[in-house]
Amino acid sequence: MKTIVVASRKGGVGKTTLAGHLAVVAASDGKTVVMFDEDPQHSLTEWFDSRKAEHPLLADLDNMAGIQASNEADLAIIDTPPSHDTGKLLLLADLVVIPVRASAHDLRAVSATVDLVREARKPMVFVINAVTPRSRLAAEAAIELSQHGTVAPVQLGARQDYVVSMADGRTVLESDPQGRSADEIRKLWDYLARRLAG
Repeated sequence: MKTIVVASRKGGVGKTTLAGHLAVVAASDGKTVVMFDEDPQHSLTEWFDSRKAEHPLLADLDNMAGIQASNEADLAIIDTPPSHDTGKLLLLADLVVIPVRASAHDLRAVSATVDLVREARKPMVFVINAVTPRSRLAAEAAIELSQHGTVAPVQLGARQDYVVSMADGRTVLESDPQGRSADEIRKLWDYLARRLAG
């Protein structure tokens, strides 16, 4: 089982939305996916509880060793809290995905997350999130983030369909499978899957 940890010490960057979308797109790719909601707000759990689809699964982190030992899942995705406790969860990662909004405040805050990932000695990928069309900030953010590590070649647009789809237990892959957001998520997953395969 491979494990993606979605992490950021800063709140409001889209961790839960990204975790849910990655879980659904990986499941649609034929993977058995289990999610773990370690954020005290439990937004991922609330989203999961409103889903009608059978996959992905949601489990308690205490069961992770058992799931891994029994080969029940191909992929685990862990949604983390925006706190120092994230450091312990990073130790479980095969890949750390760090969503970052293209703003000066978010870019200043990213170093706290980078320090934790480096301390855990785990590979990381930045995903630039909520990008507005024709934004110079996204290009500047990519340059700045590349000084800390790898930046995913796929950026996620600032579209309401991400938020709206999550409100009723879906993702953009289910609410508008032919839309631009769904295409972004598929391309991002393709990239991350290659990184996981090593």
